Amino acid sequence: MKQYFVNAAVLATALSLTACSSIPTTTPLLDQARGDFVQANNNPSVSSNAPLEFKAASEALNAANTAAAHKDSLEQIDKLAYIAKQKIATAMEVAKQKSAENQVAQAGQQRNELRLEARTAEADRAKMDAAQAQAQAVAAQNQAADAQRKAAEAEAQTREAQAKSAQLEAMMADLQAKKTERGMIITIGDVLFATNQATLTPTGMTTLRKLADVLVQNPNRTVLVEGFTDSTGGSAHNQELSERRASSVRGALMQMGVAPERVAMRGYGAAFPVASNDTAANRQLNRRVEIVLSNEGQPIAPRR
Repeated sequence: MKQYFVNAAVLATALSLTACSSIPTTTPLLDQARGDFVQANNNPSVSSNAPLEFKAASEALNAANTAAAHKDSLEQIDKLAYIAKQKIATAMEVAKQKSAENQVAQAGQQRNELRLEARTAEADRAKMDAAQAQAQAVAAQNQAADAQRKAAEAEAQTREAQAKSAQLEAMMADLQAKKTERGMIITIGDVLFATNQATLTPTGMTTLRKLADVLVQNPNRTVLVEGFTDSTGGSAHNQELSERRASSVRGALMQMGVAPERVAMRGYGAAFPVASNDTAANRQLNRRVEIVLSNEGQPIAPRR
């Protein structure tokens, strides 16, 4: 604001000197200096970038205007006007250089800011990559641990299955079971029933107790109870007797805790003999109940 008043005073002095005297109070050089001063004064870069130089130019022009006001010699006026003109030019050149330097500095600052942003972005990317790599490493460790856990569980299940299979083999061997495609077959002979009856003897009940224990320990297996007779007697009697004996075995197993849906039954009468019926010993072999224990988790195939 102070600079503005100085400049205004210089301009006002120049105008009043021109208006108030009939004797020439100016020269072409002084007029040029005044014009240069107006141009510099209208350029905000001059006052902001070259304040000291512009002040010196203002004082120099004021001295030239004063000389003109005092009607000094034209030589003296031109001399002072020349000095003012040079100082104005100097102020404008300094302002120009300072403005260029400021632009360069701003450009450098912008470059530095861009570099900083690029470095910051690169650092952020590096942090993200490191975090991602760490997350992947943790995921890999978790997967490895999960794989080890599953392998251990599978191994434990295999050992358990092997132990259960060995136990089943031992139990079925005790029952004198025979392996077939349909499953393991346990045969309860005629001696385990009362003569011509469907009532199990104590020995027959002991055999079924062992079978019931097998079924309890192997819940994925089922049984099919099949009753047979010899060829003595009528076919209707033989069919009915075979069904009653199969039903007797089924009922005994259910009383021992085996679920009804796991025990199926069927009577075949004199069909499917295992020996000819020409002797008493062979007929006794045909009077039997066969209990088919299914394979693990599989249905029992029908008899052919």
